[in-house]
Amino acid sequence: MIVLLRGTVHERRADGVVLLTPGGVGYLLGCSGTTLQALPAVGDDAELLCHMVVREDAQTLYGFASEEERDLFHLLLGVQAVGPKMALAVLSGGTPHEITRGIAGGDVKFLQRAPGIGKRLAERIVSELQEKLGGHALTHGGGPVPAPGGQQAGMVGIVDEARGGLLGLGFGSDEVERLLAIAEGDTAAALIADALRRSRA
Repeated sequence: MIVLLRGTVHERRADGVVLLTPGGVGYLLGCSGTTLQALPAVGDDAELLCHMVVREDAQTLYGFASEEERDLFHLLLGVQAVGPKMALAVLSGGTPHEITRGIAGGDVKFLQRAPGIGKRLAERIVSELQEKLGGHALTHGGGPVPAPGGQQAGMVGIVDEARGGLLGLGFGSDEVERLLAIAEGDTAAALIADALRRSRA
């Protein structure tokens, strides 16, 4: 299984790139628009994380500029009716951070900005991944910090988790406190989703 390739950008295509490895072998990798923008010019060295799909009639490689994008690609493949090409289309709609925030916040219209993503598919992606991505964000939020004044005692742990999730999504501390002061919900995921909606209001 090929998980990483390092080589020279031999050819740039609309939907991928050919990497020429030191051994003289060229690999064609399908890429999102985000990864293609991050790639250097033809003739320069590059390194891409990979996902390999093996079928009876083909072996296809997909390349990613970051671990975050590859992880999100794997999550998208778990959604009903989303294959590799459709997952790359979703990833072309923004940075992994922006897409994660969009899904966690239930922003169907944001997902529809990606080429070929209709309303029904966008709703399915949100429905199947919103909770998973909210939980993923919580794991990157750091340790507990005191809840803001006025929160009921039973909500302290939930608010702490929501705070950690919002921090993990890239919000500043002041903005997190402002959003949590007005967000509504009885679970951490609900608070995060409502805070994300309010942040775009």
